[in-house]
Amino acid sequence: MKKHLILLLFLSFLTACSSDDDKATTVEPKYDSSVALNLTDVAYGSDPEQLLDIYLPAGRDTDTKVIILVHGGAWIEGDKADFAEAVAVIRAQFPDYGVVNINYRLATPTSPAYPKQIDDIKLVIDHLENGGYVLSNDYAFLGASAGAHLSMLYSYKYDTDGDVKAIVDIVGPADFTDPNYLSHPLYSFAAQALIGTQTPTSAQIAEVSPANYIKGSSAPTLSFYGGVDPLVPASQGPLLKAKLDAAGVYNEFNFYEDGGHGDWDTATFIEVYAKIEAFLKSRF
Repeated sequence: MKKHLILLLFLSFLTACSSDDDKATTVEPKYDSSVALNLTDVAYGSDPEQLLDIYLPAGRDTDTKVIILVHGGAWIEGDKADFAEAVAVIRAQFPDYGVVNINYRLATPTSPAYPKQIDDIKLVIDHLENGGYVLSNDYAFLGASAGAHLSMLYSYKYDTDGDVKAIVDIVGPADFTDPNYLSHPLYSFAAQALIGTQTPTSAQIAEVSPANYIKGSSAPTLSFYGGVDPLVPASQGPLLKAKLDAAGVYNEFNFYEDGGHGDWDTATFIEVYAKIEAFLKSRF
């Protein structure tokens, strides 16, 4: 009888200590989860650029999912304000989800984007999980251009807990080893901004290429690319899709033959938002 009691206590201990990635870390609530919460310019770090806006629904709990928006700007510029319209649309499409729109430290001639911008995303996640907001640890990333690159790189390489459940990539650089990138007239600029040198080594190039880290457990990915994009080679989309397919990762690839670097017409944007809504509702 004593042995059975010890075994029961041991099993209870294991159950209590088991983790559930779909639940939030147990943190004392700081905000009343029964009412909606809209906060702007919340500091998630000590640098003035480390700010985020957070919009949370009333009645949220530890099952409430979070969509994180990451703006573009070639790693050197841009602001969360660039996503103001997207925030409004996403909030309307997903009223029961949390929406977070972030800034990150911009690259300078003496301080490249990598790894500090990935470090900023890590700080954002830590802030959400330990800020007393009452949320789940389930995240979807939606990024444009450099923001899409950062979203993919973080999700494929650094999300070791599998908390990222979906990625929306809008014209994001995915593979800098692509010959069409290596010969691109803006390649040296991108290398300088991202890595801090115009002549990166092959190892440095590989390290910042999200597609290199795709594996079977990677998050489902929705991507959009343009055929006449002057900044990101049109070959990036098919390369990304091929690697996702090879790893068995669910993905949807959208290619606009006459599309540029996300500067699409109204009809295209309506289609893009509709596809984002359908993707996240089915995969997130």
